[in-house]
Amino acid sequence: MKLYLASLGCAKNLVDSEMMLGRLINAGWRITQDPQNADTIIVNTCSFIESAVNESIDTILELARLKNNGTCRRLIITGCLPERYREAMVETLPEVDVFLGTGAFDKIVAAANDDLNVGRCFLPDPNIISYGQQESLRVLSSSYMAYLKVAEGCSRHCTYCIIPKLRGKQRSRHPEDIVSEARVLISSGVKELILIAQDTTHYGTDLHPPVPLYRLLEKISDISNNIWIRILYGHVESIEDSFIRTVADHRNICSYFDVPIQHASDKILKKMGRHYTSENLYRLFDNIRSTVPDAALRTAIIVGFPGETDKDFETLSTFIQDICFDNLGVFIYSDAEDLPSHKLPGHIPKSVAVDRYNRLMAVQQKISLLNNRKHIGKNYDVLVEESMGNNLYKARTFFQAPEVDGTTDIYSKNLPIGSFVKVRIEEASEYDLKGKVL
Repeated sequence: MKLYLASLGCAKNLVDSEMMLGRLINAGWRITQDPQNADTIIVNTCSFIESAVNESIDTILELARLKNNGTCRRLIITGCLPERYREAMVETLPEVDVFLGTGAFDKIVAAANDDLNVGRCFLPDPNIISYGQQESLRVLSSSYMAYLKVAEGCSRHCTYCIIPKLRGKQRSRHPEDIVSEARVLISSGVKELILIAQDTTHYGTDLHPPVPLYRLLEKISDISNNIWIRILYGHVESIEDSFIRTVADHRNICSYFDVPIQHASDKILKKMGRHYTSENLYRLFDNIRSTVPDAALRTAIIVGFPGETDKDFETLSTFIQDICFDNLGVFIYSDAEDLPSHKLPGHIPKSVAVDRYNRLMAVQQKISLLNNRKHIGKNYDVLVEESMGNNLYKARTFFQAPEVDGTTDIYSKNLPIGSFVKVRIEEASEYDLKGKVL
């Protein structure tokens, strides 16, 4: 029996997909990359914002057609979409055989084998899941890079965010389990470990006794000097000096700080449920840069949040120009009736939000170009990711995270994928670099 799995959404979802595939292979299923050849199709969905919901539904409907004109006999939907919309999905998507919520990933083999015996929709409380040692069999999406999930869920209450409802409260994995998985991944050839959670820098605060993130990082760093360790999804309120110093003191921990701030207006931050101010933000990024001189800063911004005035937007734009982030993602506020922010007054017209999005992206384009030009003439280790043919390779420096940032193009011959090489940067554009192998 052949099985195809489509994984949508963030890196945290990808880890769930890789773990499900490991369980399915262990149960005797064969994995195919072509859905047309699959007997069973699984879609691991995202529903974080409206565009993710639409992508999930479009993917489900497209793959559902294969039940009529392909070999597919069973369609299973997992993850955030059924968790968010629950039993209502059963009627709206009759093509689907089984819906599994975020607390039911351990039932994927039973669902694929048609042995679940709980009806079409299984939505146990995600808070009851124990995140201990991961199974040894995990189907990695990359041979040289792996995401390492250190916690599940989130205990914060940002008014625009549905994650706590979908994933439950924060449950940190014990450091011994994480370090054990890191050893397995590194021994398998992984060159870059990317630590992720909903609130990664808040890791360990719920353990008894608490385990600070920097202690975990030190243990992973000691495994090998020949890897990169990267941390994504930090939070302003949980980034401590000890974490910053640990990044500065270990050469195999990338000097890369991913800190989604969401906004810089004190008024909007308060409405968002973010418990910090613009002054806190200035102080944090100044501290990072003074402690880690080569630090790369990345953030994410929401424009068009309810109540955002022209003055609030100008405050945000000024802040972006003051900090000069190396990488920045901008999102237009996504509204939904099940969000606390939906009840706030002063919803922004879509056209105004789009205009603010475009203006902020134009500002960041200029900043990114100036930042990238500073790398010209400098030498960096890069991780080779892909051969593009004609001796052209795609690679990344420590200040370029996969998927979300730019890449470094290099011309050379016979470079092994997943290897580190030294390059000199010769050209720079708004997002990408070009270099020469030394």
